[in-house]
Amino acid sequence: MQDLKPHYLLFTLFIFGVFSANHACNQLDRNSLWSLLLDSSNSTPFNRSSNNCCHWEGISCDHKGRVTHLWLPSKGLKGSISPSLGNLTGLSHLNLSHNSLTGLLPTGLFSLLNQLRVLDLSYNHLGGQLPIGIGGCSKLKIFWAGFNSFSGFLPHDIYNATSLEEISFPSNNLSGPISNEIMNLTKLTRLELYQNQLSGNLPLNIGKLSKLKHLILHTNYLTGSFSHSLQNCTNLIRLNLRMNSFDENITNMNISSLHRLNILDLAGNNLIGKFPASIYSCVSIRGIRIALNQIEGQIPPEVAQLKYLTYFSIAFNKLTNITAAIKILMRCNILEVAFLRNNFWKESMPTDLKNLQLLLLRNNSITGSIPGWLSTLPRLSTIDLQDNLFSGEFPKKPCGLRALISPLEDDNISLAMPILLNISNSFVGEVKSLYYFSRLIILRNNNLSGTIPTEIGCLKRLRGLDLSHNKLTGTIPTQISELTDLEYLDLSRNHLYGEIPVSLISLHFLRVFSVVNNNLNGAIPEGTQLQTFDASAFEGNLGLCGYPLPPCSHLTSSKRDEDIQDEEDRHTIPWFHVTVVLGFIIGFWGVCGPLVLNKKWRVAYFRFFDKLKDRFYEKLEVFWSD
Repeated sequence: MQDLKPHYLLFTLFIFGVFSANHACNQLDRNSLWSLLLDSSNSTPFNRSSNNCCHWEGISCDHKGRVTHLWLPSKGLKGSISPSLGNLTGLSHLNLSHNSLTGLLPTGLFSLLNQLRVLDLSYNHLGGQLPIGIGGCSKLKIFWAGFNSFSGFLPHDIYNATSLEEISFPSNNLSGPISNEIMNLTKLTRLELYQNQLSGNLPLNIGKLSKLKHLILHTNYLTGSFSHSLQNCTNLIRLNLRMNSFDENITNMNISSLHRLNILDLAGNNLIGKFPASIYSCVSIRGIRIALNQIEGQIPPEVAQLKYLTYFSIAFNKLTNITAAIKILMRCNILEVAFLRNNFWKESMPTDLKNLQLLLLRNNSITGSIPGWLSTLPRLSTIDLQDNLFSGEFPKKPCGLRALISPLEDDNISLAMPILLNISNSFVGEVKSLYYFSRLIILRNNNLSGTIPTEIGCLKRLRGLDLSHNKLTGTIPTQISELTDLEYLDLSRNHLYGEIPVSLISLHFLRVFSVVNNNLNGAIPEGTQLQTFDASAFEGNLGLCGYPLPPCSHLTSSKRDEDIQDEEDRHTIPWFHVTVVLGFIIGFWGVCGPLVLNKKWRVAYFRFFDKLKDRFYEKLEVFWSD
């Protein structure tokens, strides 16, 4: 739902503002304003500066002093809407949106305000059924009541308010079918009933609403087919029927007459068949989402003719031939996002690509190695290949990913369609810019081996790196510390060894970290961002210690024992060595000293050795002769 800022409305406010300066407000209207049971975070919702209610903030009057505009969005209003509001019979514009109003709408309110042209009650806490009487508002053009708690069927007489151009009741608890009588609202340009509990088929006669531009009915329980009902809605710009129970074979779906169609969202239904070739006739289309269906076959070559296509999602289907799909999408020159996950069962990656910013091929059981040419794509900022069967090594030349080295364009670029967030097949929200997915490398749960290349340090703008659940070996490169924008680092369940680099202290933005189940050892670096994570981020590494794991006591005591031993060794007399030296000295001089001092002993000593020598030679001769 868009902000209401038409030029005619601003002009009307100006004109009545001039009139109100010269005419006192009607006394009945003034009393009715006072009696409105509205509470506010301010002293008064009107911020009155005089007794003339035509001068109060948010109030405009006609030349007779009758209140025509009550414009009080985002004023902190609380409580219920008083029936006294119905006394403002000259009211043509009523805006009470973005407040905290509660309770039911007063019975008969619409019957009294039958000059009403614009009614905005959106973003409050109003509930109950929408009261009848709206059909009597013959001049009503805009009726917004989204993001409340209204329940029950749409009031049956709403189809009699034939001046209606916009009906917007999203995010309520409305139920039942959309009546075929909607064909009466021939001026309708916008119909927003998404996030309700509507059921039944899409009215066949809705095709008679030739001025309809925006049909937003997602997240309901609508069934049957839809394509035949919409063939004549030739002015459609945005068609969103996702998250319903439509069960049509779309192979021959003919939407070739929808030349102005900008957005087509049919995700999360029960659609079968092949991708409709007629879609190539939608020459203005910017976003296509047919994910979460049962579509088979291949992406038709005609998709390449969609020269304005920037967003393409056909994930969670049964498509085949990923090579042909990539080649077709390569020819879409301004394509920014392509979601192809959960298709192409056990096929191999193709060998080329070109202009993509995000490549999301999660959970396809794709085999082979990660193509090195991925690093040659200058605009590619996110690679998500989680839950596949890729093998081999991490690409050794990642520095070709220029979008991860220096800024090429704004990460917050708005998308043609919001990206749906799906966790365990449950829709949990949506994001409308690429930032949520930008600058990520996710290779989780494959069969990658080898080491993490040191060249990874060149990817200075990388925000998330997930290499978990692989077979990587080696140490954690210190160059990861150069990824100073890193917010997410998961290296768990690999075969990494060695210490956690102290240089990781430079990762100041790290919010998610895990090295679970590796072979790391040593102390966790102290005083760093790493110590803000609990022990579960480090478990399964028997050699790791230090906060948040137990202290490194075994390393500390061992080092202390070594230091004590060294100190003791420095202060201990080496008695063994002293004894050996003294023994040698005493033995040597005990034998040689007398020979030096006594001549007779010296002569007798040498004669003894001469006789011993002669006897030895005699024995040796006898031995050889025998």
